[in-house]
Amino acid sequence: MGSVKIEKLTKKFGDVTALHDINLDIREGEFFALLGPSGCGKTTTMRCIAGFESPTTGAIYIGDREMKGISANRRNCGMVFQSYALFPHMDVFDNVAYSLNIKQLNSSNFFAKLPIYTRLLSKRLGKTPKNIENKVMEMLRYVELEQYSDRLTSELSGGQQQRVALARALVMEPAVLLMDEPLSNLDQKLRHSMRNTIRSIQQDLGITTIFVTHDQEEAMSMADRIAVMDHGKVVQVGTPTDLYSNPATPFIADFVGTSNILKASVEGEENSLTVVKGDGFVLRSANKTDKTEVDVIIRPEHVKVVDAGKAVNGADTNVIQGKVLMSTYLGSIVRYDVQVGSYQLIVDTTYSSGTGIFEEGRKVKLTVEHERVLLI
Repeated sequence: MGSVKIEKLTKKFGDVTALHDINLDIREGEFFALLGPSGCGKTTTMRCIAGFESPTTGAIYIGDREMKGISANRRNCGMVFQSYALFPHMDVFDNVAYSLNIKQLNSSNFFAKLPIYTRLLSKRLGKTPKNIENKVMEMLRYVELEQYSDRLTSELSGGQQQRVALARALVMEPAVLLMDEPLSNLDQKLRHSMRNTIRSIQQDLGITTIFVTHDQEEAMSMADRIAVMDHGKVVQVGTPTDLYSNPATPFIADFVGTSNILKASVEGEENSLTVVKGDGFVLRSANKTDKTEVDVIIRPEHVKVVDAGKAVNGADTNVIQGKVLMSTYLGSIVRYDVQVGSYQLIVDTTYSSGTGIFEEGRKVKLTVEHERVLLI
């Protein structure tokens, strides 16, 4: 069983509380991401699962078995570190075979140990046991590195090293795969390619995977569910769509994607819509709230921009007056920074050939549908 359950996990380092009462239920075969800024506790959570750190209080279960008192090497977890932690003096084959060799050395059978000891002394004297060789080569074929088996890891590219680290973790057939920001050392294009590779392998093997990252794009594109962490606490757990469409707090709205966050007072209701007023705007929202003061969340892609002199029709559309501060052409979209009262709103509009771009200083109208105005 590869499910992982965390109950009331707290971790203290002296007077500093790194984790506060963490509760998570990760399903077998799920790709689960721990997402948050640096110092939020996501790596500490993973290290507690792996057995590298001991919880101050709380419990961790892998399958039905509680992990209290069980050392890291007996938890059946595979780990891919941020630095990959490969042995530079070993070739690809021996890096992947390392954990299998250690496992065989820990057996009680002297004759099973002998070829491993001999090979460690000299490759020419010792031959890898056939069962280990077959397993390693099968895994190298899986990550498309079979032809690099005799090459030193120091001679590989960053993406190839990352796949060696992944193969080394998977060759032990762990119940849970743990990955601590494994893509942070790669360039953007390679990072995108490796995201697809990791997700494809995880789906193919059906292995429970917990992935630590501070990059919301990585988490959104790879994970089945995401736990957003901040200051040692889990703030919200949900699917990428849930977190993006219905953030529980302004922090999540700002961290998961890009948001315009405006302060407003609730003025009442009008035609079953909540009316809010802030500096430079009045908006109507399909959201209901019991608060008198709210944070208004509007995603940049949900706003349309038109010339100030153009009439806007539609009873289901809000209209805000503004002035363009900056326009940035990004290929498929044009991003505008628009002054509205004391706020600077970000607006992303689809660019099509032949359409003009509003210049700096141009007065415009911003429109946004009532359903797109979220109140928190």
